[in-house]
Amino acid sequence: MTIRTHAAALGLALGALALALAATATGSTGSTEQVQGCAKSTLALKTPGRLTLATGNPAARPWWNGTPVEPWKKSNPSTGKGFESALAYAVAKRFGFSKRAVTWIPLSVEEATQPGEKPFDFYLGQVRYSPAHDRNVDFSSGYYLVPQALLSRSALPLSRAKKLSEVRPAYLGVVAGTVSHRYTVRHIRPNVGPIAYDAMETVLASLERGFMTHGLVVDLPTAYQIRGRVTGGVIVGQFPNKGSRDRFALVFEQGSSLRKCVNKALGQLQANGTVKKLQSTWLTPAGGQRLLR
Repeated sequence: MTIRTHAAALGLALGALALALAATATGSTGSTEQVQGCAKSTLALKTPGRLTLATGNPAARPWWNGTPVEPWKKSNPSTGKGFESALAYAVAKRFGFSKRAVTWIPLSVEEATQPGEKPFDFYLGQVRYSPAHDRNVDFSSGYYLVPQALLSRSALPLSRAKKLSEVRPAYLGVVAGTVSHRYTVRHIRPNVGPIAYDAMETVLASLERGFMTHGLVVDLPTAYQIRGRVTGGVIVGQFPNKGSRDRFALVFEQGSSLRKCVNKALGQLQANGTVKKLQSTWLTPAGGQRLLR
């Protein structure tokens, strides 16, 4: 290499280094795109430059949180508090949307999953993937795998169980024909029963008496909803996920091109531990996170 060639190469290297240092100083490498192939300006949105999201009203805790303001009845999705609100903003951030660039609208799950054009970019609100609804709308990949849980009363010894071996001797109630019923038979295998009831009201009444039912096996989201309907209701814990892919997913208008990009963002949030952290932050304090095995 000649002295002139060497000098030219050195100049190019120094120039590249200067550009790299400048990018580092400004916090940019020339691209703010965090989801490959999904630049914010290319997203097919209901309102250009804004992300329009929807959920049910009331938006129940621990999935949502924050002081309610009109039109919200129990919480405020725009606060970023609660598991699903925090997840929604984590997805929005992957595309470069600030909180101010996110609009929330109240909408029932029935309206969200019926056929036709939607007023939202995506909907979230403990919506379970359903093959029947999949004919009307598109679903994202799952962001929460729904576990089975054990509901009991604080006055009963079962409420202090920490292992599956402590659960099996108890009288366990289930609603007949449900996923919880099948899970109890196949995976919990109680010493007696389970005792199958024809309706949730019936099994809750039996649990209230604490005679023929010491605990109710039901999915964890439902346990959050109904624990206040029995005296001293307590979620003892959850069971390992076995044989079920029951999951919560985001809802999109059928044919939405946005789904592919959001799935990429969800994959990133799963891989970097964000989803797990949000579950620990918002779902663990609500109870039921002890694993009974």
